[in-house]
Amino acid sequence: MNIDRNEFHAWMERVMQRFDLLAEKILQVEQRHTAIDGEELLDNQDVLQMLKISSRSLQRYRSGGRLPYYTISGKLYYKLSDVHQFIRDSFQKRLPGLKARE
Repeated sequence: MNIDRNEFHAWMERVMQRFDLLAEKILQVEQRHTAIDGEELLDNQDVLQMLKISSRSLQRYRSGGRLPYYTISGKLYYKLSDVHQFIRDSFQKRLPGLKARE
C-alpha cells in the first residue's frame, strides 16, 4: 500500500490534532484534581522537594498538627498557602528577636 506525500501529511495533521486535544483534556483533569477552592494542592513529593526534608519529618509535622493536610482518594495533599504559612511559622520560631514585616 502506497500513500502519496499529501495524503501522509494530511493524515499526520489529523493525528497531531488528536494529540493536542488529548493534551488539553489531560491538563483539565490535572487542574481539577490539584486545586481546592481555587487554591493549588501539593502532594507529598512536591512538599518534600519544596522543603528539602525527609518523608519522616513531613509525617512528624502532620502528626503534630503543624502542617494541615487533606486526604483525597487515599492520597495526601497540602494547600500551597498552608505550606507557605508553615515556612513563615518555622522562621518566626527560629528567629524570635526579629519582628515580622508589615
